[in-house]
Amino acid sequence: MSQRPFRHSFQGRRSQSRPRPAQPRLIALNKPFGVLSQFTGSADERTLKEWIQEPNFYPAGRLDKDSEGLLLLTNDGVLQHRISHPSQQMEKTYWAQVEGTPSSAALEALRQGVELKDGMTLPATVQVIEEPLGLWTRVPPVRERKTVPDSWLQLTITEGRNRQVRRMTAAVGLPTLRLIRASIGPWKLEDLQPGEWRELSPLW
Repeated sequence: MSQRPFRHSFQGRRSQSRPRPAQPRLIALNKPFGVLSQFTGSADERTLKEWIQEPNFYPAGRLDKDSEGLLLLTNDGVLQHRISHPSQQMEKTYWAQVEGTPSSAALEALRQGVELKDGMTLPATVQVIEEPLGLWTRVPPVRERKTVPDSWLQLTITEGRNRQVRRMTAAVGLPTLRLIRASIGPWKLEDLQPGEWRELSPLW
């Protein structure tokens, strides 16, 4: 058995063991490209402390260093567990710029679930979209190959495996060039720009 499920479970128990704050708070951050989803790192790494100075906040889930978009943070361990623990199967929607033109077979494979090294994925909701309106320019920019077209997909998954969306698109022959998380459950990125954050309603 891999150690990843145990680590998630341990973090969930630890976060729930913290006393609930009198005022549970939830923050939505547009995490920029190249930033770790944590408050500590080596001297040459960018972390959340560059934008979030609020005390006692923790990420509710993770977003890869080379991915962008919605990251939720909270001061409430119970809320953190409800959002991020795999057992909750919280829906997460991504915009993926992929290399190539998606075929009907590739899209259907994603919808049915694809075989990865750590097992079969659950079915995803997938559709081809235009580049999202108002999308900011990534720094550094995405590499372009003039001889190979690129496309945008919108994918919604309920799992949270390591680099899952990237591995799913690669498995069907569509390497991901850029990945942006647009929503987690009922909470959406909306018009937040990279590095901006806003307060949300915790709901629970």
